Amino acid sequence: MDDPESRFTGLYDEYHRRVLAYALAHAEPHTAEDIAGETFLIAWRRLDQVRDPALPWLLGVARNLLRKQYDRGRRGRALAERIRALTTSADLAAWDVAEHVVERAAALEAIAALPERDLEILTLVTWHGLDSRQAATVVGCSVPAFAVRLHRARRRLARALDAAPAPVPARPAPAAGEAAR
Repeated sequence: MDDPESRFTGLYDEYHRRVLAYALAHAEPHTAEDIAGETFLIAWRRLDQVRDPALPWLLGVARNLLRKQYDRGRRGRALAERIRALTTSADLAAWDVAEHVVERAAALEAIAALPERDLEILTLVTWHGLDSRQAATVVGCSVPAFAVRLHRARRRLARALDAAPAPVPARPAPAAGEAAR
């Protein structure tokens, strides 16, 4: 088989189930499927390095991929454990989701209160990532005129945000052993 596609197809047809079985013996099903797929991707890229019989080479690649996957997971678990060790109950009380929802609602109200022209100016710069020259072209004005419009729109947004009701601060979580009232 001199044709690379034919050779690869033959390898895949003959060994995919065995590589997948090897990966399934060492990992969860979704991870094993990824490992098997990546093994054959590497085989395609390095097809000239694959010797007969190909199974040992393919299983070696799968083994290396599984080891890398395990190392990534171990590092992730170690990082999570360090974060958990450094987190206090005060930190957990500070991460009140309801507080962020109130802040988001206030921000949305402030944005909704802006005139349409201010929304367009602000979204061209912040949402679409245009610089002042590009945004001025879209709006059809000079760059200095756009800069003035942008400054005014930002000022109006800041005033609208300042006028929004302040979020209610989160209550601290009860200390261990204290009864909730």
